[in-house]
Amino acid sequence: MISALTGMVPLTRLAFRRDRIVLPAWVLAMGALLASFTAMFATGMPTHQDVVQEAEMMAGNPGMRMIGMASGATIGGITLIRGYAALAVMAALMSTLAVVRHTRQNEETGRAELVGAAVVGRYAGLASAVMVTVIANVALMVAMALAMAGNGQPVAGSVTAGVSFGAVGIVFAGVAAVTAQLSSTTRGANGLAAAAVGAAFLLAGAGNMLGHVDATGVRVVSAWPAWLSPLGWGQQMRPFDHGPWWPLLLFGALFALLLSVAGMLAGRRDMSRGILPERRGNAVAARRLLSPFGLAWRLQRGLLLGWTAGMLGFGLIFGSISDQARHAEGAALDWYRQLGAHAPDQLTAAFQASMIEMAALGAAVYIVQVLLRMRAEEVGGTLESVLTTPVSRPRWVVSHVANACLGTTVLLLVFGTSMALTAGAVLGGTSAQLRDLVAGGLVQLPAVLLIGGVVVAAVGLLPRAAGAVSWTVLILATLLGPVFGPSLNLPDRMLDLSPFTHIPKVPLAGVTPVSAVVLLALSAALATTGIISTRRRDIALPA
Repeated sequence: MISALTGMVPLTRLAFRRDRIVLPAWVLAMGALLASFTAMFATGMPTHQDVVQEAEMMAGNPGMRMIGMASGATIGGITLIRGYAALAVMAALMSTLAVVRHTRQNEETGRAELVGAAVVGRYAGLASAVMVTVIANVALMVAMALAMAGNGQPVAGSVTAGVSFGAVGIVFAGVAAVTAQLSSTTRGANGLAAAAVGAAFLLAGAGNMLGHVDATGVRVVSAWPAWLSPLGWGQQMRPFDHGPWWPLLLFGALFALLLSVAGMLAGRRDMSRGILPERRGNAVAARRLLSPFGLAWRLQRGLLLGWTAGMLGFGLIFGSISDQARHAEGAALDWYRQLGAHAPDQLTAAFQASMIEMAALGAAVYIVQVLLRMRAEEVGGTLESVLTTPVSRPRWVVSHVANACLGTTVLLLVFGTSMALTAGAVLGGTSAQLRDLVAGGLVQLPAVLLIGGVVVAAVGLLPRAAGAVSWTVLILATLLGPVFGPSLNLPDRMLDLSPFTHIPKVPLAGVTPVSAVVLLALSAALATTGIISTRRRDIALPA
């Protein structure tokens, strides 16, 4: 008699075989990134006073609490303030992509139906996908713990940190197991899972931002929204601040619940179908779909709408707390002075400039996602179908580039406008706030477009490595940029490698067109290189 899990072991071996490069690359990359973070902060803050000042600055700045929660004055704690949210999101994405790849994608491509013709239980495929992902996250726990312990951090805190990262990844494996049952397409399942990751990040950041600093000045007590997010649970474990281990019970309970829901949904649907009803398409395609630009817009509009909602929410929140910068003191005041706020009435402008810089980093992530869609179309085979029509390769690339530029502009406008509306409500002078903050958002556009130019060039010159090159460049630009770079005490010549370093801090400083013109010229040159290279090379399918 065939049980529901018959065949799980061989399917697990097959999944490991398919992911023998992808999952180890994720784990090693995140471990190396955390190791570099730890080493840079250990080198950049040689004295305990430096660490205390950094912790006080991060704790006292509500906007910076959005990306990290202060938990004491230690090198390990500072590293997690700066890097925990980003690395936890990466762990979540690694898990969601892996589970969807071995479940919904197998059904969409017909592999699951072929495997199902053998002696395989109904839930074997889902169980093997979750098993592989859980094992990858256990390996991630070890890698992250070694990354911190190997850089001189306490072993107990390093182990706790590693476990907190892996626990986030395991929970989102459960999330992906559910979304794979809900949607009938790989893209839909990944989209739902990514929305859950974004919601978790927003809840954790909002809870930290709305919390308060305790009497030590270096420890944030989060508000209740942080406890609604798995990312928030990981931060509450406070690895280098003698934090509790009991949040692991929350991770375990949620993971078990998600697996139960996924199993129940899997038993109630047909092969290749999702629980959510499929929307019927129009009998006749809209005229805009007859052009490559219209088709690219149709493919990217869902992603743009999701990012727009996020930018709108962040803008409203950051604008509503603009008045708190006027009361900054201690390390937070010193940080604003480093930005160029030399008078009390400039503190609010310094805060707003720093928040706009963070929004620009988010827009850079968006433009990388959008432009890498070109590589996905090439690998998936849909590009070949497009090129059989009277559409040339340069026109196809330009359509994606135009959509990416338009979407990035919309995101920065939405953030600047929403932030100005709530800032005007608390500070007064809404029209002046609109003028300054919208200008501040648009000023960031050349730096973001330069990142997009790198992606286009990578797709044209190094198609198989385009994803790795694009994300690596973005990470380096972020670390060397004005949000993180000054804290690392790196030489100016290294910080100048980030395009964001050359953007004026509007509304704190005036607009200087020279840097914008140079960045736009570089963006155009890179994009042109990518377009020409794409036209001249063969279509590069997976090796």
